[in-house]
Amino acid sequence: MNIVITGGAGFLGLRLARTLLQQNTLALAGSTAQAIRRLTLVDRVAPPADLLADSRVQVLEGDLNALLASSPVITEGTDLVFHLAAAVSGECEADFDLGMRSNIDATRALLEACRQLKHAPTVVFASSLAVFGNSPEQPLPAVITDTTLPTPQNSYGIQKFIGEQLVADYARKGFVRGRNVRLMTVSVRPGKPNGAASSFLSGMIREPLAGIRAACPVPPETPVALSSPSRTIRGLIRAAEASDADWGARTAINLPALKTTAGEMAAALERVAGSAVAALIDWTPDAAIANIVTSWPAHIDAARARQLGLLPDANFDAIIAEYLEPVDDLHGAAQVSFRDGLQGAVRRQ
Repeated sequence: MNIVITGGAGFLGLRLARTLLQQNTLALAGSTAQAIRRLTLVDRVAPPADLLADSRVQVLEGDLNALLASSPVITEGTDLVFHLAAAVSGECEADFDLGMRSNIDATRALLEACRQLKHAPTVVFASSLAVFGNSPEQPLPAVITDTTLPTPQNSYGIQKFIGEQLVADYARKGFVRGRNVRLMTVSVRPGKPNGAASSFLSGMIREPLAGIRAACPVPPETPVALSSPSRTIRGLIRAAEASDADWGARTAINLPALKTTAGEMAAALERVAGSAVAALIDWTPDAAIANIVTSWPAHIDAARARQLGLLPDANFDAIIAEYLEPVDDLHGAAQVSFRDGLQGAVRRQ
């Protein structure tokens, strides 16, 4: 089996790649499991050395639009595409053209490349809960279901919803087997902050665990919908594995989410790491970020995901515990410094 991951050198892309390589096989769309023979990682930067050393890994480095126009990103042997590459929420609000180019133009170009094949590859499109947005004119229902009408309130959410519809229409025409998956905010992400409005939902845990102060730009009572990295990766892989009958409609499914609040996250951090570590969170209001984050829903009823055997994390304590697990092949080496930072922070109490 030949698999392509766009955004393959990003946090989720790397974790997905390592998971696929470790399991070595995949049962695509309900078929018999096949060996993964080639995994093509497409991104602006190269992946780490461990992936470069794997003979199954091929790397295409550069801008996705440019690569699709000049390089064989999608080849006749491509069976499955995980389309993770995207400009994130804060970036899209700050730079409209960047969002349109990265999230719409690249998605259509990718689908067009799939359309040229003699077969219909499976395309798993990473959408977002940002397709749902609250507004005075059209308030969100108390609970979001798989059939709730998306009402995005920022450029990123609009672009992701457009991407869902493009995938659905290419699937309707038989050009691809489409799998639209709405990801929840992933926490705790290792590494450095990114340009997402939700980046603080990792930073307010990650930085204090490393002994560094971190800002939370929303009030403690702000509700959020979260998913751990492992549950997110499982959702993406399950979307590829599901048969057409099990998957159902071409519309997107919502991945399961843990409903919590910023304050409850801080309380979990205190339970796990102590009061001195939790005290490193600065509650610093930022209206621009708060306006985006508070327009997103927090209570998700992911019925279709449950039918596929996908469940939310039990609680945020468990998510922090996962982040602090010993480093192995599925965790970046950078996590060592954060675990060491926690040990130092605890010693300073």
